[in-house]
Amino acid sequence: MNESHKSEFIELRKWLKARKFQDSNLAPACFPGTGRGLMSQTSLQEGQMIISLPESCLLTTDTVIRSYLGAYITKWKPPPSPLLALCTFLVSEKHAGDRSLWKPYLEILPKAYTCPVCLEPEVVNLLPKSLKAKAEEQRAHVQEFFASSRDFFSSLQPLFVEAVDSIFSYSALLWAWCTVNTRAVYLRPRQRECLSAEPDTCALAPYLDLLNHSPRVQVKAAFNEETHSYEIRTTSRWRKHEEVFICYGPHDNQRLFLEYGFVSVHNPHACVYVSREILVKYLPSRDKQMDKKISILKDHGYIENLTFGWDGPSWRLLTALKLLCLEAEKFTCWKKVLLGEVISDTNEKTSLDIAQKICYYFMEETNAMLQKVSHMKDEKEALINQLTLVESLWTEELKVLRASAKTLHSLQTAFT
Repeated sequence: MNESHKSEFIELRKWLKARKFQDSNLAPACFPGTGRGLMSQTSLQEGQMIISLPESCLLTTDTVIRSYLGAYITKWKPPPSPLLALCTFLVSEKHAGDRSLWKPYLEILPKAYTCPVCLEPEVVNLLPKSLKAKAEEQRAHVQEFFASSRDFFSSLQPLFVEAVDSIFSYSALLWAWCTVNTRAVYLRPRQRECLSAEPDTCALAPYLDLLNHSPRVQVKAAFNEETHSYEIRTTSRWRKHEEVFICYGPHDNQRLFLEYGFVSVHNPHACVYVSREILVKYLPSRDKQMDKKISILKDHGYIENLTFGWDGPSWRLLTALKLLCLEAEKFTCWKKVLLGEVISDTNEKTSLDIAQKICYYFMEETNAMLQKVSHMKDEKEALINQLTLVESLWTEELKVLRASAKTLHSLQTAFT
């Protein structure tokens, strides 16, 4: 459904036009499955420019330093980070309301986000263990970011009638942090004396940031120093009135959930992570060489990023299991295992059997978690949107595990 007629987009178009941006290729629309995005108004060919956003439309640290905040940033020691500069500007401009020159852009930004840092703790507890740990790290990071920024916020009091504590609250900073984290485009690193040494690579790109992610498309996106515009060219073809996508990167669903707050259905990069604890769960406890085997895997980088995918267990996972399944008399062959050599049919079969047991364990756990989420949806209506998102993550992981189980069955058939 075309949304160009909506008042917020009419105002945004006027605002963009005043900054020398006009676009006839795309129009804002609402799509089933992805929600608000951009629709092609004409057929788009491979290699065609789909959007060219002038530098005057980008919100960068340059924007912030040229603003009323610039003097306060310049004199603050130690220098604020580029991220803090952007977040402070967003909170301040949102507070300004109708007085903000950026109001047309701020009006179309999400009012709330669904990154794990924004979820209720009881919902975070329903995430896969590896993602839950990263979500808790993310929350701690944002809390520390807020705590360490409060003195800087206090220095801004002369700019406001209201107490800065009421303006620069944790929830306000969290909203700004999520806005930058989920919507910023990448610029080449710049260095300013008034900002900390952290990479200054983020820019907010009004209108352009309405483009949704698809793992199946490829685009070329970069800031063009000659035209002073942020440009995106498609390497795909789009029919008239289709949703136009960009790709945020070859991310699995846990990464997409953590960084952007959504799950991609049938994501070709989707996978299920196997932790060290689960890796050894079905191995014989009497193996005297187990500690040495784990140490070898750790030393050679084979203890992390072990996964099940659409094509079955990853090469890394099978390699780790083959090494762990080496019989005592074959232990000296561990280097050959890491090089991908076949040690014996027995080793191959045993490692596949263990992989299958782990896969079935995950399938049982996933089904149990889906039931738990379903029950909570019945009991906690206020959390229905957050729970539906978590449910979609587990559902996609179950699809991956079923595909892996099918592949493992085929591989095992070769040894019967």
